[in-house]
Formats: sequence, C-alpha cells, structure tokens
Amino acid sequence: MLNRTKTVIKHKIGLLNLAEELGNVSKACRIMGLSRDTFYRYQNAVEQG
Repeated sequence: MLNRTKTVIKHKIGLLNLAEELGNVSKACRIMGLSRDTFYRYQNAVEQG
C-alpha cells in the first residue's frame, strides 16, 4: 500500500514539474493524459500541504 501511494505521489509531482519545465500547463496535461482541472487540484493540494 505504501509503495502504491509513493507511485501516485510521484506521478502527481511529475505533472507539476513537467508543467513548470515546459512553462505550459495545457501542454503538460496533454502529454500526461490528464485534464487541466486535475492539474490545478494537484497544485492546490501541494500548496495546502
């Protein structure tokens, strides 16, 4: 279970990092196959701790 949680967290952080590298949220979301809404939920979760 802990290993699965780490994998999920890495995937979420990967999206945030990719968007930062590219400087383009939409493009990062397209590459990762996720919606912009999902990106902003992840970002909000990181900001809130």
